[in-house]
Amino acid sequence: MRLSFPAVFLATALVLPLACKKTSLAPTIPKLKLVSAGWLFTCGATTGGAAYCWGSNSTGQLGDGSRTSTSTPVPVVGGLAFTAVSADTLHTCGLTAGGAAYCWGDNYEGELGNGSPPGISPIPVAVTGGLSIAAISVGSSYTCGVTTTGVVYCWGDNYSGQFGNGTQGRSSSPVAGAGGLTFASLATGGAHTCGVTSGGAAYCWGDNYSGQLGDGSTTNRTTPVAVAGGLTFASLTAGEAHTCGVTSGGAAYCWGDNHSGLLGDGSTTNRTTPVAVAGGLTFATLTAGWFHTCGVTSGGAAYCWGFNNSGQLGNGSQSDSPTPVAVAGGLTFAAVSAGYVHTCGVTIGGAAYCWGNNSSGQLGNGSTSDSSVPVRVAGQP
Repeated sequence: MRLSFPAVFLATALVLPLACKKTSLAPTIPKLKLVSAGWLFTCGATTGGAAYCWGSNSTGQLGDGSRTSTSTPVPVVGGLAFTAVSADTLHTCGLTAGGAAYCWGDNYEGELGNGSPPGISPIPVAVTGGLSIAAISVGSSYTCGVTTTGVVYCWGDNYSGQFGNGTQGRSSSPVAGAGGLTFASLATGGAHTCGVTSGGAAYCWGDNYSGQLGDGSTTNRTTPVAVAGGLTFASLTAGEAHTCGVTSGGAAYCWGDNHSGLLGDGSTTNRTTPVAVAGGLTFATLTAGWFHTCGVTSGGAAYCWGFNNSGQLGNGSQSDSPTPVAVAGGLTFAAVSAGYVHTCGVTIGGAAYCWGNNSSGQLGNGSTSDSSVPVRVAGQP
């Protein structure tokens, strides 16, 4: 599962000495079409499919062939063209236009999916099985993808049942999950997974200690359970121990852990079933980080809520907020991505901005100084 606060700090102490910080002139990169914020690093893909990453690189999660951290973007090696990139704790995966999945970084739980023994890979390796994957999502120490026929496959850590196939353990190659259901999209979190069917029904499975499965209980599930409430969702996003979704009408709902107000309902009370996010905003997309949540409205405005110790809400403060607050700067975003304690977004013009914690250079602006307002990622025209 995703690392808890104590585990994160322990892991930092263990792995960061392996990576020597570098700050160099950023290469000029074309317009970005997407970004994905992980633990202490970020990755993105250009409109042409080239992948770039920046920040912590202790296990090769930047994919540049090294384990050297950097505060400016570096290209992922291999010359692959990606339509999607997904980053999480210590590994990253990408998806090509032909449906081939590649992963890089930490592989101690088999989360790279290439069938190899535990270790790391600082360059992309192909996921085994020859699957044609339509969407991919990286969890803490596992990865899931949904094929073009709607079948879910997962690999890596499965000790909480996050594969959804009734088993626990781990697998270094893809195994079919989700109890035979077919999905249009999916989302992976700390140690739980959720999916939306073609009809908009939401199901979740795996770890449920904070009610993040949304079925009204706190019981772990190794097979999918329906999210309560009968809502019709367009998409879901999964955080460390909470889940959020956008309905077909643009309404935002969240459930699970709410210790810093990350559910956005104005309280700090955990919820085992969906509750409406306050403010009546109409969202196009949502993104759940470890302990905060963000969304982009239908008009391109970004809002965040929850934990804000490093300015990851982007509103110029370091105060938590249990309701959505506007990200400063008046930028018009196509999408945002919430990580551990930082957030990044891509504007409709293809420019990338990040805000929040920057201890490993994950904001990508050539520094390691935190920022409570968006700063532009280096190297862009």
